[in-house]
Amino acid sequence: MEKSIPAHRPRPPGGKDDIRRTRDGRLRRLLLHPVRSVPVAFLGVILAGTGLLLLPLARTNPTDGAVLPALFTSVSAVCVTGLATVDTPGFWTPFGHAVIMALIQVGGLGIMALATLLALMVCRNLGLRRQLVAQSETRTLNLGDVRTVLFRIARTTALIESLTAAVLAVRLWAGYGYSPGEAVWYGAFHAVSAFNNAGFALYSDSLVQFAHDPYIILPVCTAVIAGGLGFPVLIELGRRTRPRAWSTHTRLTVWGSLTLLVIGTAAFAGLEWDRAETLGGMDSPARLLASVAGGVFPRTAGFNATDYASLSPETLLVTDVLMFIGGGSAGTAGGIKVSTFLVLAFAMWNEIRGHEQVAIGPRSISSPAQRQALTVALLSIAAVILGTLVLLRTTGHSLEQALFEAVSAFATVGLSTGITPTLPPLAQATLIALMFIGRLGPITTATALALSSRPRLYRLPEDRPIIG
Repeated sequence: MEKSIPAHRPRPPGGKDDIRRTRDGRLRRLLLHPVRSVPVAFLGVILAGTGLLLLPLARTNPTDGAVLPALFTSVSAVCVTGLATVDTPGFWTPFGHAVIMALIQVGGLGIMALATLLALMVCRNLGLRRQLVAQSETRTLNLGDVRTVLFRIARTTALIESLTAAVLAVRLWAGYGYSPGEAVWYGAFHAVSAFNNAGFALYSDSLVQFAHDPYIILPVCTAVIAGGLGFPVLIELGRRTRPRAWSTHTRLTVWGSLTLLVIGTAAFAGLEWDRAETLGGMDSPARLLASVAGGVFPRTAGFNATDYASLSPETLLVTDVLMFIGGGSAGTAGGIKVSTFLVLAFAMWNEIRGHEQVAIGPRSISSPAQRQALTVALLSIAAVILGTLVLLRTTGHSLEQALFEAVSAFATVGLSTGITPTLPPLAQATLIALMFIGRLGPITTATALALSSRPRLYRLPEDRPIIG
């Protein structure tokens, strides 16, 4: 008697379909992880921006090869840096300028934050995963406040950019003879670029031609400072709380930023006041205004009111330090951030004094926060050193020029001594990597690269090596 053969045999476990489903599931979990979603989203927008800039209507000369310039410009715009390998007003058409401005806005506001905000506007509801992704990018501490924070971020951005654009447009129309349409466009572009600390300008010399005009420089500086404080600080300041009621983060950011701005302005004025190559040929009010710009713009803005190729080595070194520290956390600024720098400074001071706790005012800083600050600083130093070595190896520029370029790219500043357009492809690729890492943050990048993270379920015995 013949045995009946079942129509559908059960598949043995471990077949190709199961392996494929397991692999796809792991890949989906990796890509949808809150920390890893942000780099993937940035890469997607960068590639989309590159594609738009490659369109013939984006370039004044459609026959020019523009793959590397388009990629470099897209990365620089999305990472709100401002470095450019081509002349922005001459190489790109108004359509290209509009693409750059859109990329700056998306990159400055935060890609995942913007996507989450749009989802809120459409469906008025968020899943837990989307809230975690938005929380990881906006640094929202309370998950229940994600919706409120995102709407406040959008409102704050629109308000500051609109006011800055209006002031600039009126000045360009009344003071420089621009047509109303041109004044509005130029005002809007530079307002978006300033608040997002991008540093892109529609003038070949950035803002050098306006170095004497406080009605241009001061509004731009104000927008740069506002964006550089960070959204959590802006939201807290908007509540009109007294300084005594500020959180530790707000106190660190506000007073630290103010101190660095004063130091940067005083250093720029003291080192360049009598130099004929920079401030020496100006009158005293113009010198003071240019010095203020020299103290503000290195805080990751990227504009320049003086020619940085003509600055003294001492001024370049001071600017390196200001760029590396950067602005406030969870905002449009780059660098290691003011709070990170001050936490390390207070930790060092308390260690010198023999205090076990790191105290800042009436609060102490937790050990995880101190370790995180140290990790950010050391990873950032390593990235800058490695980038500088590559630039020195692939170009014939001096150490101060290569270091300045590497710090500017990593801190997403955009200032340059003029060597960016002359860099070979490998050096430009190095700057692209530095801008990307600097925008996302060293810890976010390292966490995204660490595909498997397993907490240790036990403690090792402690030891005490000799330090120093």
